[in-house]
Amino acid sequence: MLDNLAPQAPDALLALIKLYAADDRADKIDLGVGVYRTDDGATPVFRSIKQAETRLVAEQESKGYLGPEGDMGFVRALMPYVFGGDGDMGGRVEGMQTPGGTGACRLAFALAQKAGVKRVLMGVPSWPNHAQILADLGLEVVSFPHARADGGADIDALLSALAAAGEGDAVLIHGCCHNPTGVDYSAADWAAIAAALADSPVLPIVDFAYHGLGFGLEEDAAGMRALLAAVPEALVAYSCDKNFGVYRDRVGAFYVKSDTAGHLPVAMSNAAALARANWSMPPDHGGAAIRLILSDEAMTAEWLAELDSMRQRLRWVRERLAAADNKVPGLDLAPLANQSGMFAMLALDKDQIQRLRDQHGVYMAGSGRINVAGLTAGNIDKFIAALADVTA
Repeated sequence: MLDNLAPQAPDALLALIKLYAADDRADKIDLGVGVYRTDDGATPVFRSIKQAETRLVAEQESKGYLGPEGDMGFVRALMPYVFGGDGDMGGRVEGMQTPGGTGACRLAFALAQKAGVKRVLMGVPSWPNHAQILADLGLEVVSFPHARADGGADIDALLSALAAAGEGDAVLIHGCCHNPTGVDYSAADWAAIAAALADSPVLPIVDFAYHGLGFGLEEDAAGMRALLAAVPEALVAYSCDKNFGVYRDRVGAFYVKSDTAGHLPVAMSNAAALARANWSMPPDHGGAAIRLILSDEAMTAEWLAELDSMRQRLRWVRERLAAADNKVPGLDLAPLANQSGMFAMLALDKDQIQRLRDQHGVYMAGSGRINVAGLTAGNIDKFIAALADVTA
């Protein structure tokens, strides 16, 4: 049977990790891997997570199964931060735990498909795994450009795609800190999206993976909340891996919003059945730790301070790059200051990206995507000089 399998191309980013590890230059720079790094280049465990884990070890009495819904205390403790107010939008939101944001996306797409969705509108470029999951489910992707050449969001392209869509269609929207471009919709853009979807049969699916890493927890959620207030139903895939730093613990949540009485229990019963068939039940440790943080005022304050520090560092890197705009010929860095999150796209060709790697020890994705968290006070000047060299 295994003769029938064709070899698959290795993940380009994982291959980049190996190339970086094999490079013995002391001043090499890793801008490929999509994890947050401090100015020392570390990806530490949050202090708040350490505190919660200490309590968890001391207080947890069982590691018995929780069921496909996971830790519902975690799911509900998170809801006020995601949806505002009491968190459930007056009883119109329900959710469940998932294995990371990827699991939440998979569940959202699978539930949408079970409900009759056949096509998903998706701005490109997008996180590569979006297309892989949709392809695996057999859902058709209808693409449109996400960003304009001037570094802003192409709202006209999205609205045109929505105008041409209808029954059996869903639209995937990044909640904030767009991966890979860093280009987010403005408040006016979100208002236009909400108006376009208010009376549309198109189902909104929001991937909310970098909450709090843009301009703040409330600011980052404002656009999605405006959309949810306008539409009768929507699906939300949420990740805690980034804003709590629990990447390997795989902590995510999936939410359904519906204005129609009786729809939520039916939707969640179907989501639970899909989850049971895919991963049975999600890993508990990270979700339990986050539940403890959000139920303790002191630990919540510690987490918020750590998140503020991350966001401020990312903004500092973006401002430094934008300020170097006139030092790098042929490359427009100024828009990076107004973009958000961990990622940005640089308009470099493959030869320039290869020269950055070979001549300067700078490792980045072949698409031109960089993880801005890989830049520090100690290497950002070297990076700017390297950009100037390959673009001259």
